[in-house]
Amino acid sequence: MKKITLQRRLKAKTRSQTMIIGVTWYTEETWAQVKATATDPECFEDSFEKWKAVAIAARRNFQRSGVRALECLIVPAEFSAWCAQHGQENNSTSRAEFVSEVLTAAYNQTM
Repeated sequence: MKKITLQRRLKAKTRSQTMIIGVTWYTEETWAQVKATATDPECFEDSFEKWKAVAIAARRNFQRSGVRALECLIVPAEFSAWCAQHGQENNSTSRAEFVSEVLTAAYNQTM
């Protein structure tokens, strides 16, 4: 049996404490639906293709910096229901909050 070194334990601890963030994710259809009902449509890129390129680059940058970036697909009907339940509008703040809650719920279920 190999003895676990302090360095290995520290690396394992660091890996288990990696920051995890949710990256708002869409399909072409859901992107169009969410943008159409947004109170801040100017926050969206001009096209789905441009949005996807920006989102992929952002996810890659997070991962390069050691942050675990997980795609969180927004389902318009679920998001709309969440907004109604929480008295929120469809804007960048509520989209980020929704993704955070979905990710937290999913992450807590796997623990």
